[in-house]
Amino acid sequence: MDDKLHRNEQNADNGTGEIGEIPEHDESLLTPIEEQRRLDEKHARAEEYFGQLLRLQADFENYRRRTQREKEELWKYASEQLIVSLLPVLDNLERALAARDDDPARVVEGVELIYRQLQDVLTREGLSYISAVGEEFDPVRHEAMMQQDTDEYPDNTVLEELQKGYVLKDKVIRPTMVMVARKV
Repeated sequence: MDDKLHRNEQNADNGTGEIGEIPEHDESLLTPIEEQRRLDEKHARAEEYFGQLLRLQADFENYRRRTQREKEELWKYASEQLIVSLLPVLDNLERALAARDDDPARVVEGVELIYRQLQDVLTREGLSYISAVGEEFDPVRHEAMMQQDTDEYPDNTVLEELQKGYVLKDKVIRPTMVMVARKV
């Protein structure tokens, strides 16, 4: 320790009588009381950081549980708006069925009205029909069920729609089943 003290004195007085660099703080020169005080400060800071970490973990766990609960609730009631929109259609269908014995022609009128009403509800929800007949076959939007040899239409032209296909917003949810022309 005397050797370190001597070097510090030499740094302080570089032989010219002037004071040179002030030596950096050397932790080995601390008294045991100062050392204990520093350790206590570091320990207190570590405990504070640990407490913050525990609170952050608890906050994150609460956030995760809350978002999981909200997601489950969203899935549970996601179709509520659609169902509410379809209730008038259901009411009209029940009325049409109740009147089936009174006037069959009016029942047909009622069913046509209900069909249009149902189409309107589904269109508002983002459902649209995939047109197919006369278009070129598109494997994303069409599903070829049959091919027909013909020289009237270009190859891969949709000749007939066997079942309607639908797009929900921008996603094909059911491709149109079609018959496709095969050039002879």
